[in-house]
Amino acid sequence: RQALPAELPRIEVRHEPDSTTCTCGYQLQRIGEDTAEKLDYTPGVFSVERHIRGKWVCRECETLTQAPVPAQIIDKGLATSGLLAHVLVAKYADHLPLYRQEQTFARAGVKLARSTLAEWVGVCGVRLQPLVDALRDEILAQPILHADETPVQVLQPGSKKTHRAY
Repeated sequence: RQALPAELPRIEVRHEPDSTTCTCGYQLQRIGEDTAEKLDYTPGVFSVERHIRGKWVCRECETLTQAPVPAQIIDKGLATSGLLAHVLVAKYADHLPLYRQEQTFARAGVKLARSTLAEWVGVCGVRLQPLVDALRDEILAQPILHADETPVQVLQPGSKKTHRAY
């Protein structure tokens, strides 16, 4: 994985154990830390979240303690939920294809391959499926349905032609 651009602002998020006292009663001593960087996006600004998890050890019973890894949409992934939400909204609400998002990110100094963006979209689709199922069940339980059937022009890959999608 490529390193994130050094010029992006860094926001440190520290994760420490709830207690620095071991279960045997002795004080834990800090022996180091693990750091993971995540790419975040808030409208118009990329930033890097540096998640720092301290490592603590009990010198008496040699127990190692560390705060758990925070929950993520994509395990061990680079993207925060803010960046994933931006990619999905740009693709589906703004009809901005992934190749154009890739170009936009590159102009901002962040190189993300289109295949990476596509993988993120797929993972988010799988993670959001329970919500989709619940919404479908709720909608189909209604006595009347209305739909917006306004067509959208969609580019054909490798061709200048477009086709209509609803």
